Amino acid sequence: MEFTFVEFIGHLAFLLTAVSFGLKDILLLRFLAIVSALVGIGYNYYMPVGPLWLPIFWLGVFTTINVWRITGILTERYSIQFNEDERELYETVFKNFAPVEFMKLMRIAEWREAEEGNVFAAEGTPVEGLRLLFSGEVRVERDGAEIGRARDGALIGEMSFIQGGNASATVTANAPCRYVFWPGQSLRGLLRRNPNIDVAMKNVFSLDLTRKLTGSNTGTVHMSEVG
Repeated sequence: MEFTFVEFIGHLAFLLTAVSFGLKDILLLRFLAIVSALVGIGYNYYMPVGPLWLPIFWLGVFTTINVWRITGILTERYSIQFNEDERELYETVFKNFAPVEFMKLMRIAEWREAEEGNVFAAEGTPVEGLRLLFSGEVRVERDGAEIGRARDGALIGEMSFIQGGNASATVTANAPCRYVFWPGQSLRGLLRRNPNIDVAMKNVFSLDLTRKLTGSNTGTVHMSEVG
């Protein structure tokens, strides 16, 4: 079956629209939607019974809206400034976050330091919030026996935060540590109000659990949970 050039343009417009529906990156999705709309405008203008001004008009409206939103997204992204430590976290642990989402997360966070021997979580007791170890090392003990160690990038108290209940292990600083702390109530409120941040944070939890199970950021002993 042979297609004319105009028919080819029409199929291309619909193909680009279909591909855009499968994209996760909102910026790329909107860009592809613009290309699709422009191709669609060409198709409706040059088709034998054309030009069809009604679809051309609305495709032009869709293109204008997408250009406006892309401009807003780029302005939003480049207007946000992170300090050196926040940038490091964003480019490693939180790279699946949009800049604005990460900024909201850091607004309710507290940077803290702990000396060697500081207890972050005690087995069988409530955990007050979620911690992320920025630098240093902690050891994890259950029933008095060491079951593992964790270093930079590890979350502390994530299982208690997700499931509720008390800590299933004791987590103690093995060296001076610097970490980020999120109060549990504030973090839950943020996730409840922002579904996109909630999804992105669940991905962080999943990756952290994978690293702990494989021992990629721990000592020689694997562990299933920190705190």
